[in-house]
Amino acid sequence: MTETALREGVAPSGRRLRVVVGITGGIAAYKAVGVVRLLVLAGHDVQVVATEAALRFVGRPTLEALSRNPVHTELYEGVAEVRHVAIGQSADLIVIAPATANTLAKLASGLADDLLGNTVLASRAPLVVAPAMHTEMWQNPATVANVATLRARGVRIVGPASGQLTGKDAGPGRMSEPDDIVAAALAALRPQDLAGRRIAITAGGTREPLDPVRFLGNRSSGKQGVALAAAARDRGAHVTLIAAHLEVPVPAGVALVEVQTAQELAVAVADAAQVADAVVMAAAVADYRPETVADDKIKKDATGDVLELRLVKNPDILASLTNGTLTPKRLPGQVVIGFAAETETDDAALLAIASAKAVRKGVDFLVVNRVGWTEVFAADDTRVTLLDRAGSIVGDAVGDKMSVAHRILDLLV
Repeated sequence: MTETALREGVAPSGRRLRVVVGITGGIAAYKAVGVVRLLVLAGHDVQVVATEAALRFVGRPTLEALSRNPVHTELYEGVAEVRHVAIGQSADLIVIAPATANTLAKLASGLADDLLGNTVLASRAPLVVAPAMHTEMWQNPATVANVATLRARGVRIVGPASGQLTGKDAGPGRMSEPDDIVAAALAALRPQDLAGRRIAITAGGTREPLDPVRFLGNRSSGKQGVALAAAARDRGAHVTLIAAHLEVPVPAGVALVEVQTAQELAVAVADAAQVADAVVMAAAVADYRPETVADDKIKKDATGDVLELRLVKNPDILASLTNGTLTPKRLPGQVVIGFAAETETDDAALLAIASAKAVRKGVDFLVVNRVGWTEVFAADDTRVTLLDRAGSIVGDAVGDKMSVAHRILDLLV
């Protein structure tokens, strides 16, 4: 996760947040160092509240050096300033990582026999918890019940993942990685301005087969579409991600539909659009496909020095979606956002192309960016210009793809 992503994803006001990072006594406490570091790099005031057991796994000097604040451990320190409740009262966000089975039980029961317990009970801030323990402990009925109780109270549970645990053990119970924990924590502060909305998002690049082993494709990694799906999910939307050959992981909590070709994408979009409040067409769709596909691998010995291909045009999914020919009936109020990747180097000419395309395609908004041999594809950062249905510029965005995704969704809202 980049610094830009963290800054853009923190709070609607963009203000510096006061974040409490609670660390409890598990071997995964070393990962909490990464959580603290990412939040500090994002410009936030991080207060570490560690249990005595936690400091047996990770040192106080490390946590103080990274947080740039004293580490709080003792319940009876700072009595005159009522520190045992003041830390929680002033917090904008509380993250507990790792959260042991014992910690989950105490949180579920409302126990406050240490500073961390008091801090949680004294706070109205969102609480994000990253469990870490052995598989048997995670799957124990008591832990399952405690987690269910916490979820019912609105506590956001991150993970755990499945993987290598202490010693030779492996399975569910491994603490999530710091960047995933921080992303989930910041998402807890996101306004739920898309709650209840259904959004279909396409991502990746389609591939048109030549034979069983070859295809015509493009260089899209799917990063921007995946970022849009994660951002929409974090803002409360029900997300369907229609994915073509992604090179990045699919976000948790979204419905996935995998496709290969432009024609398969058209079918999937037509299906999803029938119930979607918005459709975001971020995938790079092949304009043409081979007229014929060989049943067997094309042999160069049989074709000679020149192989001629005859291509036919693929359906224009975006235009057919907006003009009502893709689905039986476009839903009233449905918003369609298209994407345009252009190689034009002149800014004025690029905008002219994009403006004409926005009008021609009939989209509500068009996101245009410049691409090239060394620009945008598979990169973490991007720059886009946002146009409305009349082809007029309504905004722009630059930064990592998650922050750009939220800017695009701001328009949708």
